[in-house]
Amino acid sequence: MKVIFLQDVKGQGKKGEVKDLSEGYVRNFLFPKNLAKPASDGNLKTLDQQNIAEKRKKDKEKEDAQALAARLEEMKVVVKTRAGEGGRLFGAITSKQIAEALEGLGVKIDKRKIELEEPIRTLGVTQVPVKLHPEVKAKLSVHAAEE
Repeated sequence: MKVIFLQDVKGQGKKGEVKDLSEGYVRNFLFPKNLAKPASDGNLKTLDQQNIAEKRKKDKEKEDAQALAARLEEMKVVVKTRAGEGGRLFGAITSKQIAEALEGLGVKIDKRKIELEEPIRTLGVTQVPVKLHPEVKAKLSVHAAEE
């Protein structure tokens, strides 16, 4: 009996997958727990429409991330901090401070998306990678300036 999985079932299939399984297993286990539905023509068309809508949504997210990446590449974020001799900072500039400075410029980015390997400890311009989407990364120029 062909079924469409509504949820992931360990050892059987993932959500949205169409599979041919034994009738007893389907009627006694999958249907009562609402883990699957019959693979009729109408249900298969509905599944195709859902897949198309999901693909459109993912493409839109990627386009938005690429547009934001282009905007970030052009920006230069200035973070003012106190510094001592030789351009060494008192403390360090963290991803949280960079996210706050970006928010001041009107761009809201979660601090966890800023991939700063270690905090900035010197004055000057540093290129910081920002992961906006699994396939889209941008380089942001962060200028550490003395107060």
